[in-house]
Amino acid sequence: MTHPSHFGLHRRSLLKTSAALGAASLLPGLPGLAAAQGGAKKFAGVTLNVSTFSATYPKLLQQWLPEFEALTGAKVNFDAPSFPVYNQRVDLELSTRGSAYDVVNVTFIYSSRWINSGWLTPLDDYIRNPNLTSADWDLNDFLPGARAPETGKDGKLYGIPWTAEALLTASSRFDLLEKAGLAFPDTTDDLVKVLRAVHKKERVAGFVADNHYGWTFVPYLHAFGGDVFRKAPDDLFPTLDTPEAIAAGEYYANLLREFGPDGAITYQPDQVTQALKLGRVNFTDAGQLHLAQLGDAATSKTLKTVRFGQVPKGPAGRFPGTAVHGLGIPAGSKNKEAAWAFIQWALSKQITRKAVAAGYGSPARRSDIDSTEFRQKQVINGSDLAKLSLEAIELASKTGHMKYRTVSVYPQIDQQLNKAIELIASGQLSAKQAFQQAQANSIAELKRAGQKL
Repeated sequence: MTHPSHFGLHRRSLLKTSAALGAASLLPGLPGLAAAQGGAKKFAGVTLNVSTFSATYPKLLQQWLPEFEALTGAKVNFDAPSFPVYNQRVDLELSTRGSAYDVVNVTFIYSSRWINSGWLTPLDDYIRNPNLTSADWDLNDFLPGARAPETGKDGKLYGIPWTAEALLTASSRFDLLEKAGLAFPDTTDDLVKVLRAVHKKERVAGFVADNHYGWTFVPYLHAFGGDVFRKAPDDLFPTLDTPEAIAAGEYYANLLREFGPDGAITYQPDQVTQALKLGRVNFTDAGQLHLAQLGDAATSKTLKTVRFGQVPKGPAGRFPGTAVHGLGIPAGSKNKEAAWAFIQWALSKQITRKAVAAGYGSPARRSDIDSTEFRQKQVINGSDLAKLSLEAIELASKTGHMKYRTVSVYPQIDQQLNKAIELIASGQLSAKQAFQQAQANSIAELKRAGQKL
């Protein structure tokens, strides 16, 4: 994090520069916020209600809110519940076109539903207006691959990305592989071979993953030649009961059952990260946002033994998961201009670079990704997380396999995948039974949602 004294100097410099230029801006990218006649700030008296799910970047923004409030005069209520709680609340609120929120996270798996239902505000007019957005804010600095899921069928932009995340594989105790004479696993077969060799060595469990299996399992579903839908986004008939899907489900659930720690199917993202940092579990697949934390010298006991790589390829190839989240403005917001000012501030080059300096590991601005500071932080024990992530995002954009995740009905399938893997890993159902059940439930859910199959 930027040292307070440096921040003070930086802010004084900005104020001095603004005054010298006669600009109406206290921060680049936020024009029109200088005090009006009589000294009142533009958004004095406005209270903004902001909500995202709990994650590293929102936590940093919460710490820095006094800066935005001082610049604008607005007050901010910032809510950041867990991922499932957030999505449930906001989906309901947006569907009623309510005014409870002014800024929300445009969640990847809900992006198509929220955007194409008209529940969010198009941002193009705000971005093009020089009285609301200055040129140096630089929309084109955000990765094109990160802007794409935030764009509607109408070609308009509805969210500004704060994270462009790739699902990668990590080994927190790669030294155990080296002792066994094994390399980092490249294929699904290699992974099983490695786990059999290192599981429970030095009391380290072999594998665990975030129990959001609609995210962590799908790269394996694709690797085995299966898919979620027949051909997203045009043909959304589920394909969860195919031989390939069943084989993938059996394989993945067995990783958790045979090589997982006690309670493997209960692990949340932060628990997975902590288990790897403490060296209690060796392998996982997780977003670089979480994996970057293994490079924290103050808290990671596996800093000198960790190694990263791409998710393993299977018989059908390699299909890394990618996810984008952005900040958007609900259609029902009563404070849209102030909400846009907040988004500009939260995703300005100054703030995103400050987040990188604080250790944030998943920026969406190319200038941050290419910065020396970010690149240095992303090389952890010889593995370049930034390089691996960009490779994964580029691969996903070429193959188009992530289209399944942005269609409006994916959240219903997502829940069925979570349930299926849990039932198999816990021994309650066979893979065939679990995935046949998931298929039947998915068809029923989609029909209830009005989807024509």
